[in-house]
Amino acid sequence: MTLLKDNLNESTTFATSNWALSNKLLFRFFFIYLVLQMSGVWLTIIPYSYYITQYYFKLTDLLVIVANDSFFHVKKVLAAPAGSDTSYAWANVWLYISLALIGCVVWSFLDRKRSNYQRLNYWLCLFVRYYIALTAFNYGIIKIFSLQMPFPSQSQLATPLGDFLPMRLCWMFMGYSTPYQLFTGIMETFVGFLLLYRKTTTLGVFLALFVFINVMMLNISYDIPVKLFSMNVVVACLYLLVNEYDRMMCFFVLDKHANTNKIYHYAYSKKWMRILRIGLKIVFFILIVASQFYDSWDRYKTIVNQPETKPIKSGIYDVAVYAVNKDTLLPLLTDSLRWQNVIFDGNGIGSIKTADTSFRQRYQRGYFAFSTDTIKQIINFTKWQTDSTMYNGVILSMHYKLIDNNTIQLWGKEKNDSLYVLLKRSNRHFQLAEKQFHWLSEYNR
Repeated sequence: MTLLKDNLNESTTFATSNWALSNKLLFRFFFIYLVLQMSGVWLTIIPYSYYITQYYFKLTDLLVIVANDSFFHVKKVLAAPAGSDTSYAWANVWLYISLALIGCVVWSFLDRKRSNYQRLNYWLCLFVRYYIALTAFNYGIIKIFSLQMPFPSQSQLATPLGDFLPMRLCWMFMGYSTPYQLFTGIMETFVGFLLLYRKTTTLGVFLALFVFINVMMLNISYDIPVKLFSMNVVVACLYLLVNEYDRMMCFFVLDKHANTNKIYHYAYSKKWMRILRIGLKIVFFILIVASQFYDSWDRYKTIVNQPETKPIKSGIYDVAVYAVNKDTLLPLLTDSLRWQNVIFDGNGIGSIKTADTSFRQRYQRGYFAFSTDTIKQIINFTKWQTDSTMYNGVILSMHYKLIDNNTIQLWGKEKNDSLYVLLKRSNRHFQLAEKQFHWLSEYNR
């Protein structure tokens, strides 16, 4: 009872102080903008909410398209909203900013006599705080299990550095070092836990700002297509910290006594309100934190325990013989369609050094997924692991024969031509794959 009484005394009822006009204008704008930005996220985490939210997203799509055609003209035909930096995403953010400005003007006219919005600000800060926590958990937990950025594959190691896009370079830089990815995941998850409790929220927001500024700068510097999303998370962090501007100035700059933080405290006068608050926090923890840990652990076990695709051993294979219609093609540098080498990365994926567009071209290599029929001794190449013969996703189907541990024969039909390929396993070695580390680094250059 004493602790509860202290909490209630600490939170008290909201003050009746008068806000400056600029504060009220900024609050109205950011209230509308942040609610619009967060609404899609909050609606989608509600179980079985699709039957309702589909209409919300259809309305959003309609507004974005109409607003773009009439005012923004980001692009004539908006690209699908994949990632956060597509033309659709930019038209969407311009729509939200416009709605926030219009809403701010209308709200200011209709509610011009109100002295403050401290009660409404409490609810906004509450949802912003948990929005940041949700983001921190979603990205932090998968990094703890090294799932977001995998270690570079053999296909990537065999690709010249200059052929990579900046994003892929950053992804491999992060994925190369499991300890560093684990560290960033722990920091993001730690931030999430701090944000779940009112007394540690200030520290959580302060750390979250630096964590997500780093993420934002990586996205901007390496052209990773989630720049808008990371910028919005930083804006959310800044909004919470601006609410504590006086306290921050007193503590970090003026060396004065900082008042107790009250923006995250609310006097729940009814017992059922306090019970509901705790219940909702438990639900959030189960839906977001516990489920994310469980899903990530399950994916991690699947990857670790997944056997290598048999009977094809992973590795780099040089193309010793490449014959089309029984005519052997020499390995000329001018022949971009001839297979130069084949890499089986394991787990049913690989790539070929070729410009053949039948394969998924990335970084001067043709990427593929493959599956084997050990009874008929047939290997099927597809563009994606989700492709199958049911959906005519097979690029090439060939018979195979394992001559020895280092030699594979492939033959079959490619379109209207007969194709024969002899693969010889290469001894090529990548130093980067050794994950070297030296405390004493006199020759490590």
